[in-house]
Amino acid sequence: MKSKSFSRFLTILAVVPMFGLAAVAKDAAPPKKPTLLFDPSAVTDGKPAVVASYADVVEPVLKAVVSIYSKKTVRERVAINPLMRQFFGDIPDQEREHKEEGLGSGVIVSPDGYILTNNHVVEGADELKVGLSDDREYLAKVIGADPKTDVAVIKIEAENLPVVTLADSDKLRVGDVVFAVGNPLGVGQTVTMGIVSAKGRNQLGLLDGGYESFIQTDAAINMGNSGGALVDAKGRLVGINSAIISTSRGSIGLGFAIPINLVSSVLQSLIETGTVSRGFLGVLTQTSPAEDAETLGLPKGSRGIVITDVIPNSPADKAGLKRGDVFITLNGRKLTTGEELRLIIAETMPGTKLKLGLSRGGKPVTVEVMLTKLDEKPDELIPGVDVVPLTDELRARFRIPARFDGLMIRAVDKDSPYAEALAPDVLIVQIDREDVTDLASAKAALTPGRHLLYVFYRGALRVVRIDVKAG
Repeated sequence: MKSKSFSRFLTILAVVPMFGLAAVAKDAAPPKKPTLLFDPSAVTDGKPAVVASYADVVEPVLKAVVSIYSKKTVRERVAINPLMRQFFGDIPDQEREHKEEGLGSGVIVSPDGYILTNNHVVEGADELKVGLSDDREYLAKVIGADPKTDVAVIKIEAENLPVVTLADSDKLRVGDVVFAVGNPLGVGQTVTMGIVSAKGRNQLGLLDGGYESFIQTDAAINMGNSGGALVDAKGRLVGINSAIISTSRGSIGLGFAIPINLVSSVLQSLIETGTVSRGFLGVLTQTSPAEDAETLGLPKGSRGIVITDVIPNSPADKAGLKRGDVFITLNGRKLTTGEELRLIIAETMPGTKLKLGLSRGGKPVTVEVMLTKLDEKPDELIPGVDVVPLTDELRARFRIPARFDGLMIRAVDKDSPYAEALAPDVLIVQIDREDVTDLASAKAALTPGRHLLYVFYRGALRVVRIDVKAG
């Protein structure tokens, strides 16, 4: 369970997404899509009756909510005392490892074993075990995960499993009764009741720059509830419980769930490809205050989403969007905040054509734009290795001679297959004796196979051999 304090961040709409933990082999048969039950009606359809018990609503849900037990190996670097090196030479730092166990919840959404949960429940796990409500246990595999929304899909090999029906979370209303179902603190399957306290909560800083549009509820959510179900008074899944804000690490009535409509858009993509493809528009925006309405040519007292910059060669640039344009509608839907626009673009598949309603100089303008695919790792050269262009400041700091140019390695992920060969602050000067000039050409040069990198590090030019893996 995540627990963080509020934070503010500037909305950057270069709408940038996607990450997956599973890859699909080229010749493998496409995965079978699960058949999902769906009931789009509002929970208040029909005449409400006096309710003395929700047992009949909750009982079927309990059968479809599972406990997820994770195990992962954590490696730590232990620094050697400098005095030891004086006596025994250059002793390398040592590594030690220990096992960590985690607990979360999940929701079965297809009879053949697809289960929704949170990314942070399964992230880094070496082993996942799923416990059903009838005490059966299965090993699970990760189909795909999306840190930007904290959604993950796992699968167990079983048939005829109980499932929940998905609702339309856009039809939720503040005040609707909801139930949180999961395994908090490992005490066993637990149901708590509350209401929808708010919708569309964002800028909470819970996803570190991800896509936040949470359902807020006062139904008690505690550690272990992560990945469990938030259901409405008809027993339909409206959200996946994900986080709390708390001063005590326990529930104080500020629980947050990912709306099932957002989860569903991620679910299908993860099952089909193991990754998520998001749309890219290519603008930076700022939501203007109501007092600026007349200046922007908007109705008095209304807020506007103002374009502060347009990324060159982006879909927005090619469609003629300009700095100072104000977003009004998207495909006829009225827009209110930059966060809302950012989320809609991210949920839209690349290659989709959108009709944007703008105000330009106080006059209405309609523009059509074709979204491209968002690159969520724009600085990655090869998996786990991020680079930046060599600047004058970097050249001076690392005392790099003027005759050398190239790309500076900014970071190397500890899990990268190239972590042993490459390190931060290394300048890549040449690839296979060809000068490195920019990221795009360097990426193109690193085709699958063996390559020689000429790098500058600590005052000397060195040769590094790497094997680039396909895919």
